[in-house]
Amino acid sequence: MVTRWQVENDPYCQRVLAKHWPDVPRYGDIKEVDSAQLEPVDIIAGGFPCQPVSNAGLQQAQADARWLWPHYARLVRELRPRYVLVENVPGLLTAVQGRAAQEVFGDLAELGYDAEWASVPAAALGAPHLRYRVFVVAHAVGVGRHGRTGNLAQAYRRDEPADGGGVFNRPPTRNWPAEPGVCRSAHGVPHRMDRLRALGNAVVPQVAEWVGRQIVAFDEARQLDAVPTMVGTE
Repeated sequence: MVTRWQVENDPYCQRVLAKHWPDVPRYGDIKEVDSAQLEPVDIIAGGFPCQPVSNAGLQQAQADARWLWPHYARLVRELRPRYVLVENVPGLLTAVQGRAAQEVFGDLAELGYDAEWASVPAAALGAPHLRYRVFVVAHAVGVGRHGRTGNLAQAYRRDEPADGGGVFNRPPTRNWPAEPGVCRSAHGVPHRMDRLRALGNAVVPQVAEWVGRQIVAFDEARQLDAVPTMVGTE
């Protein structure tokens, strides 16, 4: 996969993205992004703010001003990628008696996408902590020539050991801290606090990589007209 553009409104996070993708165009507030500015892509991947549905908050979902799913869906509607990858916290599935998830899955269906999802912990990829995150993988109806599709929920099975074994086959690591330390220094505290906040909003890269590889494997098999059930190979 090659990143063609990014949408991020936080100034600190924009600087992080600029460090790793210096040549990739970046846009700010998704509410103001014009899809005509964006290069057409095969997949739109992103996580809209989790605060409206997080178990740590009030779970007001659509009543929260930070509920940005409609703007995410607008870009999907206007750009029509073959795949959509959505990430959020497990509270997405339960907030407001499931109405938050109903809107997300309902919009994807209305737009012509077949969605599958699974709640995957970081421990499944060897981390010493859980950090469950929901990943929704949707493909345009008809992407599979005969209506067949890989299955993310089968690729990640809850009965597999959460120690890097099973379908993941990745051993736990000893040098993977659960969270970064905060040094008590007179200088640099704002920067460190920005970093902690950004990390709190982030996904574990190894998990996102695994999900991305499922999409790549599915797409390669689709082009060969032989779509298998997706399985982890790492």
